[in-house]
Amino acid sequence: MPGGDCDSGSMTSKIRLADRTNDIFPILGFVAALAGLAMPLNPWLVGAILAGAVVAAVHHAEVIAHRVGEPFGTLILALAVTVIEVGLILTLMQAEPEKAQTLARDTVFAAVMVILNLLMGLCLLSGAIRHHEQRFQRTGIGAALATLTVLTVVTLVLPNFTSSVPGPFYSPTQLGFVAAISLILYATFALVQTVRHRDYFLPEGDAHDEPDAHAAPPSVQRTAISGTLLLASLFAVVLLAKALSPTIGALLADWGAPPAVLGVLIAALILAPEGLAAVRAAKADRLQTSLNLALGSALATIGLTIPAVAILSIITDMPISLGLDAKSTVLLFLSLIVASQTLANGRTTVLQGAIHLMLFAVYLFTTFVP
Repeated sequence: MPGGDCDSGSMTSKIRLADRTNDIFPILGFVAALAGLAMPLNPWLVGAILAGAVVAAVHHAEVIAHRVGEPFGTLILALAVTVIEVGLILTLMQAEPEKAQTLARDTVFAAVMVILNLLMGLCLLSGAIRHHEQRFQRTGIGAALATLTVLTVVTLVLPNFTSSVPGPFYSPTQLGFVAAISLILYATFALVQTVRHRDYFLPEGDAHDEPDAHAAPPSVQRTAISGTLLLASLFAVVLLAKALSPTIGALLADWGAPPAVLGVLIAALILAPEGLAAVRAAKADRLQTSLNLALGSALATIGLTIPAVAILSIITDMPISLGLDAKSTVLLFLSLIVASQTLANGRTTVLQGAIHLMLFAVYLFTTFVP
């Protein structure tokens, strides 16, 4: 059928173009990062290359993850995203010491709100508009949401109620303990999701009929190339963020934006690639995959980023403020309660998507207009 052949060829050419773009940006970012050490570069150009390097890094991590298989593939992808996020946080913390104490908290909180409200809302709304009602397995999603609830409350709320150190801070001993708890919870969840109870996170019915389920793994050569380009991307992201940080700070100051806006920008940049993949999966009536991506990203953000930042904080003796203020605490609890209600019965409609999007609008508005 000529029409089918044309569509297939068009899709193949788009995939090849995306692959070439993801191969170019790590090299371009690496060169730009080295050039930035010797001379100033246009901030808008640096920003565009930085965004492309982040997307490329996640792509190449996914290629490696597909090659090595589970459970190591999921861990490699999570570690790559965490390295990017931690690199951006630490780079900006060093560039702007006056905002260093709250940057990690603002970024993690922004990531949770983006995932629970913006990303989940877009997935539920876009999927329901096309398919009316969508289903998923409650067992796996319920386990992910329970793990996320514990991690968010322990890391972002409990510091406000401890007394060893005044203010919304953990003492070094408490910080080390919370870092260990976060790692244990994330590792246990990863084990359950990828090994012991993998079927809880697969779509009901024809669980193995997903389009990517039987895709051939990349070759050893392609995997090696992706490994090299992944390292180049990570190197570029950290150095380009350092070069761009003064411009970002000056721009936010000119806008009169509060410091928390920087955390929103970092979270949006980091979560964009996986967010797009999650929305595409929901549109294709694969809500289970979509929710796995969204909640998995949130768990990796807290379960890996907080321990990494905590360890570096203890080593460098740089205190970090993790406790949220009252307004943010209310929004966090409201988001967790609404998410638990949304995902309670294994079915979703446009109403749940609209609720989450409106809740994100409230969060975003109160961030700019506190």
